[in-house]
Amino acid sequence: MQQQPASGNPVIRHKYTADANALVANGKVYMYTGHDEAPPGTEEYIMHEWLCFSSVDLVYWEEHRSPLRARDFSWVKGGAWASQVVQRDDVFYWYAAVDHKDIPGRAIAVAVADRPEGPFKDARGSALISSDMLPYTADDIFSIDPTVLIDNTGQAYLFWGKNQCFYTRLKNNMIEVEGEIHQVYLPSFSEGAWLHQRNGWYYLLYGYQFPEKVAYAMSRRVDGPWVFKGILNEVAGNCATNRGSILEYNGQSYFIYHNGALPPDGGSHRRSVCVDHLYYNADGTLKRVVMTTEGVGQVS
Repeated sequence: MQQQPASGNPVIRHKYTADANALVANGKVYMYTGHDEAPPGTEEYIMHEWLCFSSVDLVYWEEHRSPLRARDFSWVKGGAWASQVVQRDDVFYWYAAVDHKDIPGRAIAVAVADRPEGPFKDARGSALISSDMLPYTADDIFSIDPTVLIDNTGQAYLFWGKNQCFYTRLKNNMIEVEGEIHQVYLPSFSEGAWLHQRNGWYYLLYGYQFPEKVAYAMSRRVDGPWVFKGILNEVAGNCATNRGSILEYNGQSYFIYHNGALPPDGGSHRRSVCVDHLYYNADGTLKRVVMTTEGVGQVS
């Protein structure tokens, strides 16, 4: 299905989409999103599947068949929450927050495919991260919003969390934890971690306070110290959540996020993905993102 170009943001207009991230493969951008399925008048998150779109110019988006659903994991009872897809060698790994069938709270699953558009299948038959792996508090049952980075040394890291931010290393097979689980202490951390690396700096974006802005911290090392750098993106209109991610494509940087601007029933539980430019200062810090209705235009 070919998604006709919209006049700017949101970039997907025939479905409510959220929690987007993207990667570049085979000369295309592949964008992965959650699917807000709450009917009008329903003020709760209803999400059963993830979606995949591809584009060469960030304007014309081709929708692919849903590559992954919560029910594709036999140990999951539901919930297709925030996720990220990464590529290692010729394999694509999908890390997703889900509702565990047997262990209290949410867990992190990992699925695998040999094509960016999938289909993806459960890589483990069990959770990669679950609440029983953490010092148990009320917040630990919400093992949500995974972000994975393979840094320039080849080491893979997983960050996640709700009100508390955790991280660990992954083995080279990308489906097992290696070593201990650690905690990162960040001001007003809510959720929505995103880990990025550029020019010797690690960047950790996250949902800040609630309703959420996107803030960020920087470090020369994954294990810190992390230095808080302030707000990157303001509250996204009538949407209480604001999960940001970064895309590098054709020599330019882009900030992907969601708002509640898609008519007729957009809002916190019927969100819509947007893309705007991301710029760096000379010292490596990030310029505050300017959210626009025009978007980034057609990229060549």
